Amino acid sequence: MKKNNIIKTLAFMTLSLVLFSSCLDDLDRFPANDNTKDQVYSSFEGYKGAIAKVYAAYALSGNEGPAGKPDINGLDEGSYADFLRMYFNHQELPTDEAHCIWQDEGIPGLNNINFSSENPFTKGMYNRCIMQIMYANEFIRNAADVSGKGFTDEQVKEVNAFVAEARFIRAFQYWVMMDLYGNPPFVDENSPLDVLPQQIKRADLFKYVEQELKDLTDNNLLKEARTNEYGRADKGAAYALLARLYLNAQIYTGTAKYTEAADYAKKVITAGYNLKGVYEQLFLADNDVANNEVILSINYDGENTRNYGGTTFLINCGSNGDYQTYYADILISYGIFDNANWSGYRARKEFYEKFTSGDKRNLFVGDYDPKKTDEERITINNPVSYKDGMATYKWRNIKVDGSYGKHKTYADNDFPLFRLAEMYLIYAEAVKRGGTGSTEDARNYLNAVRSRAGVKTYDSYTDFDLPDILDERGKELYWEGHRRTDLIRFGMFTSKTYLWEWKGGIRNGQSVSSHYNLYPIPSSDIMANPNLTQNPNY
Repeated sequence: MKKNNIIKTLAFMTLSLVLFSSCLDDLDRFPANDNTKDQVYSSFEGYKGAIAKVYAAYALSGNEGPAGKPDINGLDEGSYADFLRMYFNHQELPTDEAHCIWQDEGIPGLNNINFSSENPFTKGMYNRCIMQIMYANEFIRNAADVSGKGFTDEQVKEVNAFVAEARFIRAFQYWVMMDLYGNPPFVDENSPLDVLPQQIKRADLFKYVEQELKDLTDNNLLKEARTNEYGRADKGAAYALLARLYLNAQIYTGTAKYTEAADYAKKVITAGYNLKGVYEQLFLADNDVANNEVILSINYDGENTRNYGGTTFLINCGSNGDYQTYYADILISYGIFDNANWSGYRARKEFYEKFTSGDKRNLFVGDYDPKKTDEERITINNPVSYKDGMATYKWRNIKVDGSYGKHKTYADNDFPLFRLAEMYLIYAEAVKRGGTGSTEDARNYLNAVRSRAGVKTYDSYTDFDLPDILDERGKELYWEGHRRTDLIRFGMFTSKTYLWEWKGGIRNGQSVSSHYNLYPIPSSDIMANPNLTQNPNY
């Protein structure tokens, strides 16, 4: 399916489609609903609209967009309710890859790795994940039996494919919650709607996600890799999530599964995906065109998916009007002209210094004051000054030919949840950590990523080690929501092993308590549900 087709489906279905029943009604998590489920699930088009709503929970924050009839009540829809904006802030802001000068409630705690169960960002992230799980559960429950509804055989087959995709989306969101919160509440389509959910152990949730994904792939419930409509999940996405799951298995369960990580990365690699020729073009406004690297994306369209999160946020949070003028020959344009240039996010010095000369992934600019030395330009001396540190122009609402996206305020750029380069890096790391696989393939995959970046490739498998792979992941995948998880896997997130400026809230960085490797469950859920136990030391 073309990008515009699925976006149009989402646009027409942004109204609430079913009478969602919350297991946590007192949290007031869901909006009022406009249609009854009997209306929605009476036709094939109704099912198609309902699965569009499950997908739309990634890209939209409410039912009128960019603000109005929010999906999550009680939180600012622009700042605290969008999935990608919340996920980015949780995965990037506490790391060396990003620092925010804003002082909005919750940002200093993320900047300094000093999380609180009252943090509105953490509450928004948690509620967004649960909401999409609930949407998926509701769809799966109502699509379990479509007999007697007059559907053609082809329509029944397609509804079954929708169910598999809803199960994938649910598994993905449970992976997010397992990674961020450890032991979240658990509900599926069979859970009673009038009973508060029980908490699930992290290792048990790992098994659930693993079993769901393997059932979807082994039993051919999802469509084959690269055969589904653009923006919809298929086996390639499930294989990619399994590879990511297994790479972090030791953190989640205490048992390493590096051979499995390499095996599933290989399944993606051999499925027919290819690296896009130019790294910079992966993140532009027409990145849905001629891009066989992306395995699954969150789709955005400036005309039909308007909010203050998503890739609109990624462009604006790192952009500055002066830079757009001064560095026009480099970045051309940020491509957003109204409500633009929010001037908030920078990269920290220690991360920027990982780039070597000529690396094409180095899409950063800094203060152009000629009186500043290079060292002063890349250093964040004042944590609330936008002039300190480097700003990225990785995300811009312009096309490959230099023309602008469709809208002056909202971005067209799609966000890659999974792409082939990550699978190359997973394979290399899994083999280097002792997983069964080809050392020659590991070197070749790592070299393919480096070759595109224009940096020196490795002559031998012994020329690189795990720290080199971590650095390569940082340079390749920055601002795509990986860094916190990576640093935890390498034992560097909270420890003194790796310090960066303002880590722990001090200029030269400091170690922090290891309990910050997990985020707290929001206090509102702890109070509302006696079945939940807070993560330690919160």
